[in-house]
Amino acid sequence: MAAPESANGHLGTPDLTDRDFRTLLVEEREDRVVVQLNRPEVRNAIDQQMVDELHVVCAALEQNPKVLIIAGVDGVFASGADIAQLRERRRDDALQGINSTIFVRIAKLPMPVIAALDGYCLGGGAELAYAADFRIGTPSVRIGNPETGLGILAAAGASWRLKELVGEPVAKQILLAGLVLRAEQALAVNLITEIHEAPVLMDGAHSLADRIARQDPLAVRITKSVFHAPAEAHPLIDQLAQGILFESQAKFDRMQTFLDKKAAKKSANTTDKNSNQQDGTK
Repeated sequence: MAAPESANGHLGTPDLTDRDFRTLLVEEREDRVVVQLNRPEVRNAIDQQMVDELHVVCAALEQNPKVLIIAGVDGVFASGADIAQLRERRRDDALQGINSTIFVRIAKLPMPVIAALDGYCLGGGAELAYAADFRIGTPSVRIGNPETGLGILAAAGASWRLKELVGEPVAKQILLAGLVLRAEQALAVNLITEIHEAPVLMDGAHSLADRIARQDPLAVRITKSVFHAPAEAHPLIDQLAQGILFESQAKFDRMQTFLDKKAAKKSANTTDKNSNQQDGTK
């Protein structure tokens, strides 16, 4: 797999089933893609090969938007970046933003991203989770950023995303004091929104994906884009986006279906009322 191809997103086809992934397990369905980080020998640590393969997944999803579910194997999401590789990186490597670039790309995917977290979710693994739109976990989740203990900072998104997710006081506890949150603590600060036992974690992720799939895909895509737009873009971007959706066929079809169901329910209630009144006069 050529790194330049994955980094630049030049794919001959968006079909992921034909790809030879070495660090990921990839399952593609009609409306979603499931990616499992698969380096169990190092607790799914994120290395350059995994980054390259995640770029391939992103390129496919940018061409053919689907919900993305990211999880880990063997009871671990990701223990962080590969320390052996990280130890050897220098200034120029940092300036390339190897991990931050792929996490930004994941965050900007057209359709929502769900991170299903189990066990360790630390360092770069936590920053990958922060880039998702939804985070759910198991009771054994341990999530945080121990980078300052290694003499570096969390430079792949945590230093700015975490404050938006949990607020400044908790973010500083994690980033400056090395706090690692357990599942219930992460739930209390809304860093994760659901807790599932490990055997049904993926069921929970698919249930959430099912709820997303019931919405209009174009409306979901545009809403995600508007949600992440800078403050100064509002309300103009909301109005322009709504203008696009007002012209979509799905808007007419879905609203007509709603009105038809409402009319049918009203008719049924009227019929039942008349029937009850007739029964009362007998």
